[in-house]
Amino acid sequence: MIRVMLVDDQQLLRAGFRMVLGAQPDIEVVAEAGDGAAALELLAGIEVDVVLMDVRMPNMDGVEATRRIRGPKVLILTTFDLDEYAFSAIKAGAAGFLLKDVPPADLVDAIRLVHAGDAVVSPGTLRRMLDRFAAQLPAEELSAATDLTPREREVLLMVARGLSNTEVAARLEVAEATVKTHLGRVLAKLGLRDRAQVVVYAYEAGIVVPSHRPIGQAPGSPSGGRPHQPKV
Repeated sequence: MIRVMLVDDQQLLRAGFRMVLGAQPDIEVVAEAGDGAAALELLAGIEVDVVLMDVRMPNMDGVEATRRIRGPKVLILTTFDLDEYAFSAIKAGAAGFLLKDVPPADLVDAIRLVHAGDAVVSPGTLRRMLDRFAAQLPAEELSAATDLTPREREVLLMVARGLSNTEVAARLEVAEATVKTHLGRVLAKLGLRDRAQVVVYAYEAGIVVPSHRPIGQAPGSPSGGRPHQPKV
């Protein structure tokens, strides 16, 4: 069973999520909280696999709570697509984010993906977010990438550019399992949680430079395009 905690200050939303998730044979809602501080207190005494976390809440918001959580995977819920608060939460360690009006089937799939160790936000979508927000990132001390092997650095760069494991494997002409091994070593050496944080690291370290084109706009396309939806 995937043990889920719901964290949202709106009881009606929690009730809706609980009803949807309770119908799944492999998911169990084991706890609920109305803000980040209450969630941290509950997590000290209960086993949870995935935390479904709202962003804007009283007392302690979802970003700060995500930064303090150790162990459970955090899936952020946000009202607005490509919300800077959701980006901050991913930077703080969340495995991804969804819109609150996500279809029930997508919500269930996202929880399963996060529990399995995947990032719900595709690297390509996160890269577009970084194109918008990277210039506003505060300077922080980063783990050096000098300990990476040349092949690990190649994998880091390709993942940061939004390539999937399958695409990286094709580019490098290796098995997908080999790519996963290299990526696992990159995560361990740099102290990162998942591929979403690999993208954040690459931008902050200057390995990838923001394109500064409008968010969601493909290279060479006219301005004013509709933003891309996050992929689950």
